[in-house]
This record gives sequence, C-alpha cells and structure tokens, in this order.
Amino acid sequence: MPTADLRTETVPRPRRKAASTVADPALAEKALVVHARLSPVYGCPIPYFHSLDPVSELVSSLLSHRTRNAESGRAFKALRARFPDWAALIDADVPEIEAAIAGVTWPELKAPRLRDVLRALRDRCGTLDLAFLAGMDVEAARAWLQAIPGVGPKTSAAVLSFSTLRMPALPVDSHHHRVAQRLGLIGPRVDVGPAHAILRAQLPAAWSAQDLYDNHEILMLHGQQVCHHRRPACGRCVLVDLCPSAPAMREP
Repeated sequence: MPTADLRTETVPRPRRKAASTVADPALAEKALVVHARLSPVYGCPIPYFHSLDPVSELVSSLLSHRTRNAESGRAFKALRARFPDWAALIDADVPEIEAAIAGVTWPELKAPRLRDVLRALRDRCGTLDLAFLAGMDVEAARAWLQAIPGVGPKTSAAVLSFSTLRMPALPVDSHHHRVAQRLGLIGPRVDVGPAHAILRAQLPAAWSAQDLYDNHEILMLHGQQVCHHRRPACGRCVLVDLCPSAPAMREP
C-alpha cells in the first residue's frame, strides 16, 4: 500500500540520539573513488538550483517523495499561487490542498501531512521560520526537524542542504540509494532512512555543503541516467569495475 512507502520518511516522536556511525575504511575509500570518477562525468561542482527559504524547502521536499521533479515543482507553484503564505495553508481544508497538488503521487496522503507538519512547526516555534537552524550544528538541526511527526531523514537533510541555509547535510533519494546498494556501499536490506547515516559517515567529516551536495547530485544523476531501476546501462558505466552487481545486471 502507498501509505507504507510514504511513511518511511516519518519519525513520529523524538528519539534518543543514536551512537555515531563509524564507516568501514574500505567502503569509505570506495566512496571517495566513486565520487572522484563521477565528478567529471556530471560536472562538479554542480551549481545549486535551489533558492528556497527553509520552510518552503520543507514543503517542496514533502511534495517530492516518490514524485517526478516536474510534477512536484508544478504542485509547489500551485500552492504558492493558491495560498498567500504558508500560514494560510495551515488554515485551509485538506480537500483544497489536495486539489492544488493533484499531480503528485498520493496527494490524499500528502495534503494532510503538509498541513500537519506546518501546524506542528508553528505550534513549536510560534512562527513559520527555520532560519534559527543556521546556528545549530548539522546533527542537532536534523534531530530538531525529525522530532516533527512526518519529517524523516531525507526531508531534514534536504531542508538543510537545498535551502538557503546551505548546511552540510547529505540527502539520499531513491536513485542515490539504488546506486549505493548496487555498488555495495550499503547492504541490500538497508532502507533509505538508515542509509543516510551510513553514507554520510563514508565521506570526510570536513566536507563542505557543496561537496556533499555534489555527492548527492552525482549519485542521483547516475541513477537517473545510467544505473536505471530496470535495465541499467552497465556498458557505459564508469563504475562497472567497482560494482559487484554488474555481472548479474548484464545477464539477459
């Protein structure tokens, strides 16, 4: 059922701080080799195309789950046109929100989630403003966001990395996750949520927001353009010699 997939991003209540993830040295080395090979292919450093404030990026990220960029972008613009500000969305009826975002995957689930997340943010802060996160370290900021029901690891990382905050957080989308699994950087049973900490730990702690943004983008783009969900183009993959999955993928 779609609800189960959508809820993989949900963190219903605050959790105790997890122990730090320690990367396997061999996998950390492999992650850097992967990054170095893909960087010239996709033109790093990749210019940021996001210019949204953190709350707007929060809305955009919630819309984007399991949805093509064109459709989530259209839905975001429709919300902007329909509501003068995000506070007005909080006071709207769910059917009105759902109609505005009709093109996304599971609008019937995302409409109430959008309203509830923004309402929880307002109730917690007294305002719809996340600029204060800039004064926190990345892990503390992510934990603060993930204490809001409906906000999970991908959304918290996207808000910090993609918004005007430009903080060094690593989002992992479904394409990024698929490539990492096929390369053996994460295990076959590691879901997208837990993959965030594992993949971030494999990269240098001192990497900048731009470095981590590039890493996410090149793995995502590689998943979209080469390492497809079905019939990956292993014959033109610059990582084929590093990929334990390639022999099986090449079989007819």
